[in-house]
Formats: sequence, structure tokens, C-alpha cells
Amino acid sequence: MRYIVDHLPPGTTIKRQLLVTNRTDETRRIDVYPAAATVEGSEFKFGEGHAANELTSWITLDKSAVEVEAGGEARVLATITVPPPASRGERYGVIWASATSAPRPGGEITQIHRVGVRIYLDIGPGGEPVSDFSIGELRPARGPEGVPSVTAQVTNTGGRAIDLTGTVALTDGPAGSRAGPFPVGQGVTLPPGGSGQVIARLPAELPNGPWKIEVNLESGLVKRSITAQIQFPEAGQVGKRGSVISRMTSAWTVGAAIAGLLLLTGLAVLVRRSRQHVRPSACGGRRAHRRPAGSHPVR
Repeated sequence: MRYIVDHLPPGTTIKRQLLVTNRTDETRRIDVYPAAATVEGSEFKFGEGHAANELTSWITLDKSAVEVEAGGEARVLATITVPPPASRGERYGVIWASATSAPRPGGEITQIHRVGVRIYLDIGPGGEPVSDFSIGELRPARGPEGVPSVTAQVTNTGGRAIDLTGTVALTDGPAGSRAGPFPVGQGVTLPPGGSGQVIARLPAELPNGPWKIEVNLESGLVKRSITAQIQFPEAGQVGKRGSVISRMTSAWTVGAAIAGLLLLTGLAVLVRRSRQHVRPSACGGRRAHRRPAGSHPVR
């Protein structure tokens, strides 16, 4: 899933174009609507159905539904208008494209297929808050069935929510062996100031070590790495904390809203960024200015 990510002063209006594609073999009616979301417990959580919040009240769509032929596409324009008295802080939401399948003959179950574009909108004067995070403790473990894992503690030290992805790689193991890289688990979202864990699960046949482990995590253009020495424990146990060898950081590049391509259950939604933001001028007219494109995070 991709995102609309931006920092806007109160009183700003932006537009995003969504391209809805039907990848099924029949014509579909696709409903398009905004809905609420929150960041809780290291997860980006979607509200039920058409649940509303402050952000959804700022979003208008030029179409609430489109008929899309098999293999066809339709465009929907989303406008986000931040009211002048809006308070500082980050808001979360999602724009859904939803299609309902008719029950099979003799059945009573209706399937609803949805794809969505997450919205991370920060409100406040001045420039966009910096996004950043730090990697803390690394802890190896083995489950009851002997499957090894590594847990990394992460803290969001910036001013924007982050979505974490990444890999772990093992080197300098028994007899100079190597393993990986292996992906870390998806779906970890941390609000500003929040802490959580990312977990990488590794092959069961991996020997206990010792190993040198390199953990590479990223959120958009922000990348952090840590290298440590670890030893996996026996099955059903949690090992000792990894001994840190080095840490690496990358330069931060300010991100803005990005285009997102979403594929799921035969439907796709593409978000395209309008060329300009439109803001009211002091004399009541309209003034346009451009913002740099970028990605933040790989949410």
C-alpha cells in the first residue's frame, strides 16, 4: 500500500488524482470514499466501514462511485482542504476503492474487496518536521519449534509517523558461513515519540552461531543500520542482547506526497499528485506554489 504524505499549513488546499483500474474480467461498480485511521500499538489501524474523523471531513471526492469495464480505468479527484483554524499535529486516514461481489447461487455471503491509499497529513506552520528513528536493542531468540528470530527495538525520534521495512543479514558464522538477507516483518508503524519492535524470522536450520548480524531498516528516505554480534539460544529461549559493533545513518531528505500504486483482489488505485498547491493570498486571491516531490515513508 502506498500513501499521500504531506505537511500543510492551515488554510491550504491540495489535490490528488486517483486512477482506479479494474483488473478483473467483468465490469465492476467501485465505490470511492475517505475513512478514518489511527496509529495505535505500532500499527496503522483502519476504521470500520465509512468511519469518520477530522481528516475525512476535510476530504472531498468528485465522484463517489465509478463503473469500470473489465481491464478499464477511471479517474477520481481528491481534494483536501485544511481549515484555517486547524490545530498543529498529524492526522491519519485512507481513501478506499471498494467493490462488492454478488453472492454465489444458493449462497448468502457477499464479498467486499477494498484497496486504499493511506494518508499521513501533518498540520502546522513552517517546514515539514524531520522524520527520524533510532535502532536500539537487538535480541535473538528461538521459538518452541526451533525457529530463530531477531527482534530490534526501534524508537521514532522525529516529528512524523514512520512505517518500517528492512532486512537482516548474517555473516562470520560457524566456518565463515553467511545467511540472508531476510526481510523483517511488515506492518510496524510508529507515531512521533513512539517505540516498538520489528522482527525478522529466520530458517530453522540456522546454527546458533556466533554470528555478526547487520540490521538495515528504512522509512521512506530515512535509513538506519546497526551491526552486532549475536548468539542464538536453544529452542524455546530468548538469547542475550546483541553486542553492538557499529551504527550507520543516512542523510535525511525532506519528503512530500508521493504517487502510490495499489494492487489487490483484481483492483488497483493510482494516486497522482497535482502540480500545484493552492493557498489563499493575503488579499483574498489565489496563489500557487510548487513543492518538491519525494517519498516518506515507504508506508
